Amino acid sequence: MTADRGEPLFQKLKRPNVRYLFLAILIGVLAGYGAVLFKYVLKLMQWAFYQNSADFIQFADSVPLWMKFVVPTMGGLVVGIVVSNFASEAKGHGVPEVMQAIALRGGRIRKRVAAAKIFASAVTIGSGGSVGREGPMVQIGASIGSSVGQLFKTPSVHMKTMVGCGAAAGIAATFNAPIAGVLFALEIIIGDFGVMQFSPVVLSSVTATAISRYYFGDFPHFDIPAYSIVSLWEYLLYPLLGVVTGLVALSFTKILYWFEDGFDAIPIPEWIKPAIGGALLGGVFAVFPQVFGVGYGSMNLALVNQMEFQLLFVLIFVKILASSITLGSGGSGGIFAPSLFLGCMAGGVFGFGAHALFPAHTALPGAYALVAMGGVVAGTTYAPITAILIIFEMTSDYSIILPLMLTCITATVMNSTIDRASIYTTKLLRRGIDIEAGRERHLLSHMMVKEVMVSDVVTIPQAMPLSRIIWTFKTENAPYLHVVNGDGRLTGIISFRDIRTVLREEGLDQLLIAQDLATQDLVTVTMDDTLQDALDRMTARGVSQVPVLSSGKEGKLVGTLTESAVNAAYNSAIVRHEIAHDD
Repeated sequence: MTADRGEPLFQKLKRPNVRYLFLAILIGVLAGYGAVLFKYVLKLMQWAFYQNSADFIQFADSVPLWMKFVVPTMGGLVVGIVVSNFASEAKGHGVPEVMQAIALRGGRIRKRVAAAKIFASAVTIGSGGSVGREGPMVQIGASIGSSVGQLFKTPSVHMKTMVGCGAAAGIAATFNAPIAGVLFALEIIIGDFGVMQFSPVVLSSVTATAISRYYFGDFPHFDIPAYSIVSLWEYLLYPLLGVVTGLVALSFTKILYWFEDGFDAIPIPEWIKPAIGGALLGGVFAVFPQVFGVGYGSMNLALVNQMEFQLLFVLIFVKILASSITLGSGGSGGIFAPSLFLGCMAGGVFGFGAHALFPAHTALPGAYALVAMGGVVAGTTYAPITAILIIFEMTSDYSIILPLMLTCITATVMNSTIDRASIYTTKLLRRGIDIEAGRERHLLSHMMVKEVMVSDVVTIPQAMPLSRIIWTFKTENAPYLHVVNGDGRLTGIISFRDIRTVLREEGLDQLLIAQDLATQDLVTVTMDDTLQDALDRMTARGVSQVPVLSSGKEGKLVGTLTESAVNAAYNSAIVRHEIAHDD
């Protein structure tokens, strides 16, 4: 104790956990300034293409028709050349590439990705690409976090936290939503809510938000209407709104990847495809300028009830088309803003219908548009907590929480039941990468339980009395005792927790036997099961260790498998995968 009190400050700062907190702050600073730079570059690109950096719907009528076709075509050509020759990771919406880097490359992302993503996304959006700037900032921030981690030689076990810090900082600085940034990183990127991950991610998110607010002020992107529940009967409508937004989100995901398949099938060089997409996109926003770029101006009109029902309805389909063309052809940008746009329009349509049917008991359409923005985000990303907090932080109004929760959870549960993959993991599945909880399922599916199980297990007979069970725990130093019958078949498991309640009871030493104390509702695996199957069963039951039985009808106890052994096997497989990839 004395030695610790007298330890010099610089020695304390060398401790690993403290060092990671300082790295998190550094990542927050760099990602925060990356977000500032990205916003300025984005405005610069739009001004370079159109000599105007305002929202496109404000000056669309002054842009010649030929320019609406030529400019996005030129932008697509530039993006195609950059992506093909500089960094292929800059193509698309970026988040799947970050998830893949964490699952398969230990969180290592090439340093050039941040610069390439800033430029490619700025050109795409500035020339008219119907995508968002939030997804790119996730990848830019994650690339910064990975680069800092590599520069300071962060161990691979902590590298994904550094990447998560960058992703959180990117979302926080872009949306002015530090809590949502934290939850996005933990819910989607890292897949872990542990304390060791939480603290650095929070620091990074707060730091980036402070920098963003210094340059752009503390205000939301949208003209948020005053939100209130007109009647308690409205709560019955929000689960229905969740179904509607879920269907819109599902349609967006399916159509987006249908367009991607279509462009992939065209037998021409990859760098030309974004230019073709740009030309098609020009035809779309020549008629509907509302879908140009990020589309915040159009969303603001819908939120304050200044957009007609017919236009709201049509823009749902037009936005899906425009965003699918942009991303499917190889443009660079995010799906967050398109999801918000689709939710805003779909919610507005729903609100018009609800208000027409129940005018005395429902709010104006803008209120439903606001809630539905979170519903479509949740329905595409399968990240309801992030969706709820983003909209909540935009409004700072607690009264919106319950409608948001009903809508977002309904959309997420419905869509995840229909299709296990989100809009992010669908892209990885198409590459043969099945990620779940930060792991690539494919690797564990090719390893068998018998390769990593421990054969040395402690067994006791069913008739062993409590006194001998306690003695066995003391002498064997085993966390579990496996209870077997006379044929050597497993009938139950006893942990120290099972006997704790009877330790102080007198006179039970010889009365209670193993069969009385054992947990008999067991989850087991066989030697020939895959590690992925075993991990699925362990996760479903919430256990960290399972007995291993021999294959066939006998099913005798042959060993035990622990979650730590599965993790070690997975990490070894990752190393082998990386070595093979490098070769």
